Amino acid sequence: MNEPLKHLLDAARKAPQTKNDLEVPRRSFAYGNTHIENSKITREMMNRIADEMPSPLEDFHGVSRNERGRPSPQCGE
Repeated sequence: MNEPLKHLLDAARKAPQTKNDLEVPRRSFAYGNTHIENSKITREMMNRIADEMPSPLEDFHGVSRNERGRPSPQCGE
């Protein structure tokens, strides 16, 4: 792998991701998999249901969680 590519990959790994950056592919994946099983499922339905559910980065009490599902250090747990 050449050096410029290594630097770009390293920068991409360190770039912070917003909740929206994580939510968009999550919803797309969920829609794609459910639509295969049931063609009546729409993106609008998926978005409505996803809006009603807690984020996978938060538990049911709104506690922020890291990518492995553990409480984030800033939560005090």
